[in-house]
Formats: sequence, C-alpha cells, structure tokens
Amino acid sequence: MNKRLTQNLSSQYIEAMNRLNSKSARQRIVAYVESYDDVLFWRTVLSRFENESRYFEVMLPSHKTLERGKKSVLMNLLSQNTGNSMIACVDADYDYLIQGVTPTSRTIISNPYVLHTYAYAIESYQCYAPSLHNVCVMVTLNDHRIFDFEEYMKQFSQAIFPLFVWSIWHYRRSIYGEFTITDLNHIAELGSFSIHNPLLSIENLRRKVRNKINTLQHRHPEAKDSYLKLKKELIDLGVTPDTTYMYIQGHHLFNKIILPIVNRVCSRLVQEREDEIRRQAVHDTQRRNELSCYTNSIQDIPQMLKKNMGYQESTPFKRILMDAERILNPKQNENP
Repeated sequence: MNKRLTQNLSSQYIEAMNRLNSKSARQRIVAYVESYDDVLFWRTVLSRFENESRYFEVMLPSHKTLERGKKSVLMNLLSQNTGNSMIACVDADYDYLIQGVTPTSRTIISNPYVLHTYAYAIESYQCYAPSLHNVCVMVTLNDHRIFDFEEYMKQFSQAIFPLFVWSIWHYRRSIYGEFTITDLNHIAELGSFSIHNPLLSIENLRRKVRNKINTLQHRHPEAKDSYLKLKKELIDLGVTPDTTYMYIQGHHLFNKIILPIVNRVCSRLVQEREDEIRRQAVHDTQRRNELSCYTNSIQDIPQMLKKNMGYQESTPFKRILMDAERILNPKQNENP
C-alpha cells in the first residue's frame, strides 16, 4: 500500500529531512494555517524570525483532500508534533477567551507549538481602526481625513462591551444556545449609518444592548458576581472596553461593520476628488482625461482591506510576536 510521505507529515519527519541536508543548510519549519487567506498574515509574523539557520514555509495542512480549518490544523497534525519543526497558526475565535472550557480551547492556550491571533481572527486585524484611514487613501488616493475611525470604533466598543461579557459568560458555561455569537452579531449590526452623524448608530446600538442585557439579567439573576469577575478577567486578557471590536466575530466585523463604513467614506472621498478635477480642468478634454485616469487608479475596497497591514503596532499583534519569540527562541528567553 503506497502512501506518499507528504501525506503523513509530522514534526519528526521534517526534522529527519533537515538532518539529511548539509549542516550549513537552514532548518525548514512548517507553519500550518487554516486557509489561503491566512498565509500572508502569518508570513508577516514569522518572517521576522527567519535567519541564517532557519526559514518557514506557511501552508495548509492537507496535501490530498484540500481540507481546511482549525480542526484540521490542530487535531490532524499537532497530535503528532513532539518536536520544534512544526507549528500551527490559527484564529483565536472565542477559544482564547473561554480559557480551556473546550478541548480546542485547551489546545489553543496550552500547546507550546500553537500560535493564535488573540483577536478573534485575521479579519479583526484588517479592521484595526488606526489603520483604516490609510486604507481609504490607498483606495481613493485622497488623504482628506473626513471620518474618525478610531473614535467611532472606540464608541462602538464601549457600547458593545457589557453585552460581549455576557456572550463569553454563556460560552464559558456551555449554554451558548441561549445567547449565540449570531445573536450578538445581530445586535451589533449598524443598520442605517451616516458619516454626517455617526453617533446616531452608536445610540441605537446602546439601546439594543440595554434591552438585551435587561433580558439576560432577568433570566440569570444569580449571575451578578460571576459576571463582574469575568468582566475583570476579560480586561486582564486584553479585551478592554475601548477595543472590544477586535474580539467580536471577524467576518461580521469585516462585512457588516467596517466595510459599509469604509464604502461610505471612500465614496465621499472619490466624489470630492472628482469635483476637484471638474473645477480645475481647463477644458473638456482635460476633464475627461483626468477623470478617466483617476477612475482607473481607484482600488477595490475589500481587496485593500484584506491587504491592510497597518495592524502591526496593535497590542494583540505584539502579543503574537512575543509568543513566537518564546516558541522559536526558547534559549534566549531562559532566565540566567
């Protein structure tokens, strides 16, 4: 029964391959990720740790069935990993914040060969508020700052934080059927949003949050002490009231919150630039040529968000780098 060796990759196998190379050759470390979209993000992390003695190859775990996802990365591969030539790089989702309630969560927070995002997902980083103005500039080539993304997402986070604590409270107790991530997402939708008066959407969000919290408090009157304890723990884990948006579901944040806002802002910036061209054009031919040139220069918004790398100064990203340093340079981290 012939099986290709690549179908049964393990850390021991990769280490054996490395030993077959000359001693001067660099060690190959395989980093398995959940999907194609994750490759660039984790390459951005791991390239900082390449040197004359090692390099990384970031890839999906399956070579035969195209199976993807966290389960494939963790369960099918890391169960074989007892060396240091294979690591897993995954989205944290809620697994980091529920702190070992499920087997996957226990693996995420305790396996020494797992790197995770801390924030919910890679999309969370692509939506990092301080970087969004630059995304708009990349799309529109207009550097006029007409919307304060940082302040808006701070207000959004403060509004949703008390309900987010309730969400984790339910998942910690495995009663998430009473209040699911989908339920939280539905409340976190912006509905009608205007860049002229963005705080209207925040006030609407606060109203929906208050209504849901009243329902949950009525349903769980005994939860006050455990809720307050969890609130403090989540802050200690990195979920501050000002940055909660980084920890809600990444796809929802990207598609239902940030993308609509960026669309509105970019549309206004494009209109502003086109009006400027019309005012300054000396004649119709120049106007048409300039408008055509500008239109051809405008970039696709979702693609620019996906290519956004302005998150590298964020606190969760720095925590990933610290974990990578601990895993990849253990001797340097040993106390004398």
